[in-house]
Amino acid sequence: MRAPGAGTASVVSLALLWLLGLPWTWSAAAALGVYVGSGGWRFLRIVCKTARRDLFGLSVLIRVRLELRRHQRAGHTIPRIFQAVVQRQPERLALVDAGTGECWTFAQLDAYSNAVANLFLQLGFVPGDVVAVFLEGRPEFVGLWLGLAKAGVEAALLNVNLRREPLAFCLGTSGAKALIFGGEMAAAVAEVSGHLGKSLIKFCSGEFGPEGVLPDTHLLDLLLKEASTAPLAQIPSKGMDDRLFYIYTSGTTGLPKAAIVVHSRYYRIAAFGHHAYCMLAADVLYDCLPLYHSAGNIIGVGQCLIYGLTVVLRKKFSASSFWDDCVKYNCTVVQYIGEICRYLLKQPVREAERRHRVRLAVGNGLRPAIWEEFTQRFGVRQIGEFYGATECNCSIANMDGKVGSCGFNSRILPHVYPIQLVKVNEDTMELLRDAQGLCIPCQAGEPGLLVGQINQQDPLRRFDGYVSESATSKKIAHSVFSKGDSVYLSGDVLVMDELGYMYFRDRSGDTFRWRGENVSTTEVEGVLSRLLGQTDVAVYGVAVPGVEGKAGMAAIADPQSLLDPNAMYQELQKVLAPYARPMFLRLLPQVDTTGTFKIQKTRLQREGFDPRQTSDRLFFLDLKQGHYLPLNEAVYTRICSGTFSL
Repeated sequence: MRAPGAGTASVVSLALLWLLGLPWTWSAAAALGVYVGSGGWRFLRIVCKTARRDLFGLSVLIRVRLELRRHQRAGHTIPRIFQAVVQRQPERLALVDAGTGECWTFAQLDAYSNAVANLFLQLGFVPGDVVAVFLEGRPEFVGLWLGLAKAGVEAALLNVNLRREPLAFCLGTSGAKALIFGGEMAAAVAEVSGHLGKSLIKFCSGEFGPEGVLPDTHLLDLLLKEASTAPLAQIPSKGMDDRLFYIYTSGTTGLPKAAIVVHSRYYRIAAFGHHAYCMLAADVLYDCLPLYHSAGNIIGVGQCLIYGLTVVLRKKFSASSFWDDCVKYNCTVVQYIGEICRYLLKQPVREAERRHRVRLAVGNGLRPAIWEEFTQRFGVRQIGEFYGATECNCSIANMDGKVGSCGFNSRILPHVYPIQLVKVNEDTMELLRDAQGLCIPCQAGEPGLLVGQINQQDPLRRFDGYVSESATSKKIAHSVFSKGDSVYLSGDVLVMDELGYMYFRDRSGDTFRWRGENVSTTEVEGVLSRLLGQTDVAVYGVAVPGVEGKAGMAAIADPQSLLDPNAMYQELQKVLAPYARPMFLRLLPQVDTTGTFKIQKTRLQREGFDPRQTSDRLFFLDLKQGHYLPLNEAVYTRICSGTFSL
């Protein structure tokens, strides 16, 4: 950042002029001139342009650290912090279900979660046990994991899109002793019942579907009516560094992994969002994101549990209801993922989109191309774009509205928050190292892997990893900044400009993001390969002009041209979530492999779904018709122009 020797030259000149007897003011002015003339003007320019931003970021960092330290010293946990909020404002609305209009006050949420805690302790569950939670986003979802936490029991929050093998896998690896599922998920649970251990206790919450109550299932609502709503007589001895719950993330390989969320991590994520975007106690937050993900359940619901905001929940995003909900419930803050913003812009203009009181939209994935269009059309004054993952220790935030940026790192005080972009081989994601064996930092404008230095004694820099120790070890590298250190590998490539603003470049490894979800290519490859008799399959993400994220594409070996795409799609619907089903197919004689039989995707990704790049048979998934159609140049042009909606 600084010109080599500029600082040294200015200090030397200052000393010489002072020794010659010149007044110190003249000496200082001359030294400044030497500094600027030697290239120091670049640093001064950066200071002038970023000092205000960096000082605000530093104040947020200090505030969160002090709050965390206070709670750690007091032996608090998320339930204890919530208890203080309840005592302050028992009758204020805590959670609102926009779908049903049901409203829960803080006192009601407290009573419900107390009933959950008392019931599970009465049933013999002890602190450290795991209970899986599998239901759509509604107030009960929050009350369930919060109540389990009050009893010291850890919740495993399952993605409601999981089916069959992935669902059974997640349940099995969680070590759960019980499963709480919503009545709406009964069919999914029935599909995997034969693969679940007989010792797994099943509870059904809410109304069950036409298939009725599953065998060996307890009706949770009836049990909770009989349970005490009084606070626990004896609070489990848990602290801020103990486990709160698990959130499943696609990671970089294989089936979903359970990321460990400790109490301090929950607090840190929610607190950073609260202070970075200057949220107020009087704010009402609209949360239509899944509660099994950290954005909806921590950044969103965390504002309710920790800071006492009212949070309006909608179990599934609805573009037509979004602004109507915001007007109806007087929302001032909304959450988004990039796709939500695009869908809202595609809606016809309606009165509610200008009658709302929303001043802040918080989320990630808002494309620069529609950033300003979104703010201007809907009158949202501030975009709170951020980058982060459930388990990462290198989250960043855009605190000053820089269009397109997902956050920043200070160029003035880079060591205050020890994160960095380092050079990698973008094909293999292998870290590149210098002659001393350390990683090579990226310069401004150079893409690099985002990493964060690990310090397990610091709640802002700790990495708690996953339930799987092998998965945890794969996300850690050593001797990166200095010999013997440890860093978290984000798996994502970003670019930083001269002022320290960072921009998301690509999601690396074996995942891509589509419809707001991380899609594991190895999981989809495994499913397709099994369906097709262990055929070679390569799955990867391809960019579609004007569409957020990357659409899934599957290259399938079909040397005899016998594959029927639509017969395959009928089977795919049974085993893959909608967002994981490939939007494009490429049927080719064989899939390229390396000498060690690893699938080669580089050429396939480069050629994408452009029929001009290959003579292979190409297909695209027409969502309106519900099947694959041949993809030719005319159709390709229509997709790229947005005529065909993906």
